[in-house]
Amino acid sequence: MNWLTNKVLPKIRALGRRDDTPDNLWHKCPKCGQMIFHRDLAAADKVCPHCGHHMRISPKERFKALFDEGEYTQIELPEVTPDPLKFRDSKKYTDRLKENRAKTGEPDAVLVAHGELGGIQTVIAAQDFAFMGGSMGLAAGEALIAAAKLAVLQESPLIVFAAAGGARMQEGILSLMQMPRTVIAVQRVREANLPYIVVLTDPTTGGVTASYAMLGDITVAEPDALIGFAGPRVIEQTIRETLPDGFQRSEYLLDHGMIDMVVHRHEMRDTLIRLLDLLLNVQPKAEVVHMPDQVVIPPALEHADAGDDAVADEPGQD
Repeated sequence: MNWLTNKVLPKIRALGRRDDTPDNLWHKCPKCGQMIFHRDLAAADKVCPHCGHHMRISPKERFKALFDEGEYTQIELPEVTPDPLKFRDSKKYTDRLKENRAKTGEPDAVLVAHGELGGIQTVIAAQDFAFMGGSMGLAAGEALIAAAKLAVLQESPLIVFAAAGGARMQEGILSLMQMPRTVIAVQRVREANLPYIVVLTDPTTGGVTASYAMLGDITVAEPDALIGFAGPRVIEQTIRETLPDGFQRSEYLLDHGMIDMVVHRHEMRDTLIRLLDLLLNVQPKAEVVHMPDQVVIPPALEHADAGDDAVADEPGQD
């Protein structure tokens, strides 16, 4: 009886039991440790309601939150050679690509879309840190070049949301070649007199920081984002000194003049619309009134002033 009760019956019940409760209803904030219900987190654009920590979001989530009415058109990006160097470390590079494509549902780390932002036709490119750390390879380089070409073709501003650990090591020198290529693409946008705005998110490091991420006409950052070339641990080991508190974070870089502003995610859309309006509509909103070079004093006022002086100069007056 004990064998039936303790062994057989639990197995039979387990077969018939249905577990309909998803395992992703609650999310733990990586900064404060508070548990957040998934609907509340989605409604807050993945910003912790307890401590304000900005969690990482996908490019499509950014597009939906930024474009008017959440409507946008995602462009098809050029195809590249999937494994140009036949690279292999602990596993094949092709296997890593398959795993990340299955995890994110996207072909690579950068997506490009266009639509209206505050009524202004705009092109936005966004990196996905969930895809191999948002690393910049051939596909990412081609995506950013395609975004720049589209912006010039549409005579639209270009906004880039950077999030990357740097160049993709599995593509070697080919990934490093994307640094000058993306710089040239940004220059073409500038030559067309179009605004180029960069939004730095957590983290933005390596070759991405050393190329297009630091070339914006205006550089914006999300709060507490890690921004730099090498990471803090590498710098400490190199210079053998303890770094200041908040080193390489958005607020620290703002205080030291490396970026222009730190903007909360909930205010990002309104801020970008205001910046685009300022950059595109350079003419004043109202007619400028020019003051004359010399002010002519009417004769009546001149006599009145003279009379006052005469009274003041009379003897016996205080």
